[in-house]
Amino acid sequence: MTTPMTESAIVSRLRAAGCVFAEDEARLILATAGTPDDASAMVDRRAAGQPLEHVLGWAEFHGLRIAVEPGVFVPRRRTEFLVRQAAALLPPRPVVVDLCCGSGALGAALVAGLDEYALHAADVEPAAVRCARRNIAPFGGHAYEGDLFAPLPDALRGGIDVLLANVPYVPTGDVGLMPAEARDHEPRVALDGGPDGLDVLRRVTAEAADWLAPGGHLLFETSERQVPDAVAAAERGGLAAAVATSEEFYATVVVGAKPV
Repeated sequence: MTTPMTESAIVSRLRAAGCVFAEDEARLILATAGTPDDASAMVDRRAAGQPLEHVLGWAEFHGLRIAVEPGVFVPRRRTEFLVRQAAALLPPRPVVVDLCCGSGALGAALVAGLDEYALHAADVEPAAVRCARRNIAPFGGHAYEGDLFAPLPDALRGGIDVLLANVPYVPTGDVGLMPAEARDHEPRVALDGGPDGLDVLRRVTAEAADWLAPGGHLLFETSERQVPDAVAAAERGGLAAAVATSEEFYATVVVGAKPV
């Protein structure tokens, strides 16, 4: 059996590996590991550059503990701003769809605390769908594997109140500039949005109005420099677009509304 590593020894190891928040990470590893062997293996993986969330097996998002596996996109704190914007738009008994759902964090966070709702999620990545099913099962959600709207039940067409679409929006040429934790350990399909970062978004906005209920909303994240083109894409899709920004979260969200 492995001799238990002290917290200070873990901190030293992580700091030597370049972990800026070594103290916090050491405490999380020790709190999550079941045995000294587990802790040692987790420290090795983190020191080798794996995302902390993949090492722990979970990520904190909007007050929830979201399960994440290696190879699954880790939900970002800035995306909590998108969830807050969506929460302000929820009608009674909403139908919510989390598209490009990754771990399913957005949909789970949005319906947590609601009494009556329907939650659906979809992603093209099998590992992501496995994770999403675990995370939205406690909320009675259903996750589907496939490309964008294709795997959704046709009964949802014209009936979605809130459509969350955390699409990839990093331009292809910028993916290599991302932190190694993202570019080496998260699926490329969850990061790469094409030459200008908006290829997947354009596909979503082209179909969203057909799936939204009258008065329903599409919400997605984008960068500040992409806002004009992102708004134009939403408007071409028949949606009235508005932009919300947050300095606290360093986030920009476009909200597209379908006419009533």
